[in-house]
Amino acid sequence: MILRFDKIKFHILTDKEKAKGKTPVVFLHGFTGSSEEWQPLFSKISPEFFPLAIDLIGHGKSSSPEEINFYSVESITNHIMQIFNYLEFNKVILVGYSMGGRAALSFAVRFPDKIEKLILESSTAGIENEDERKQRQISDNKLAGLILRDGIEKFTEYWLSLPLFESLKNISANDYEKLRLRKLRNNPVGLSNMLKGFGTGIMPPLWKNLKDLRFPVLLITGSLDEKFTRINRRMKKLLPSAQHKIIEGAGHNVHIEKSEDFIILVNEFLSKNSKREI
Repeated sequence: MILRFDKIKFHILTDKEKAKGKTPVVFLHGFTGSSEEWQPLFSKISPEFFPLAIDLIGHGKSSSPEEINFYSVESITNHIMQIFNYLEFNKVILVGYSMGGRAALSFAVRFPDKIEKLILESSTAGIENEDERKQRQISDNKLAGLILRDGIEKFTEYWLSLPLFESLKNISANDYEKLRLRKLRNNPVGLSNMLKGFGTGIMPPLWKNLKDLRFPVLLITGSLDEKFTRINRRMKKLLPSAQHKIIEGAGHNVHIEKSEDFIILVNEFLSKNSKREI
C-alpha cells in the first residue's frame, strides 16, 4: 500500500483483507532496515491481531526527500499519525526496533492516547548528557557524509561490520544475504538525512517522560547486547507498567537472530491483560 502526505510517499506492508475487527500491531524497522524484515513474523502473530509494517522516511520504498526538515522527530511522528488516521486506527500496538524503537517511543510520548501497548526492541530513550549528545551528533554527521561519499554498497559493508552486529553472523548464510540485499535497496540520501535529522544525538532525550506512560510496555534485548540490555534495565525502572525480557544468545537484532523466541514473547505480551508487571 502506498500513501502520500505532504508530497511524501509512504509504503505500508499490509494485508487489508485481514484487518477487519482486529487490533493493529504496527512494526517500525531500524536504521538501514525496511518493512520487509518484519514480513516473516506476520503469519506468526496471534490471529486476533492485524500486523502491518511501515517504511519510515528515507528507507525502503518510502520517499527520500532532500529537505532535512522531513526527518525531524516532529515530522516523523506527524506522518505516523497521518497514516494511523488514514487507516482509521483508534488505538494501536506499536513495535519498534532500534531507531524504529526511538520513533515508536517518540510517538508514544507525543500521542499516548493512541497507544494500547508498546514493544521496544534494542532501543533507548536517548542521550541525556549534553557533551555526549554533541559528540554523537558529530559522529552521526560524519557517518552521513560517508554514505553519500562512498555509496550504499560500501556503507552497508561498513555498517554490518560494526561490533554491534557481530552476532548477525550466527544466522544462516541465506538469511544474512537477504538482509544485506534489503539494506542495499535503501537510498543513500534518505539514510544520510535520517542520521542528520533523527540520529540518537539529535533526538530529544525522553527519560523524564517515561514515568508518564501508563500503558503496558515490553522491552526486549539480547543477552549479547550488553549496552542496550543495561539501558533497558534502567528504562524498566522508570516506566510505570513495563517488563524487560532478555533473549539468550541474541545480539542487537533480536527479531532476526532469534525470531522464534521473539515472536513467543510478543504473542504472550499481546494476549495479556493490561496489568502492571512486577
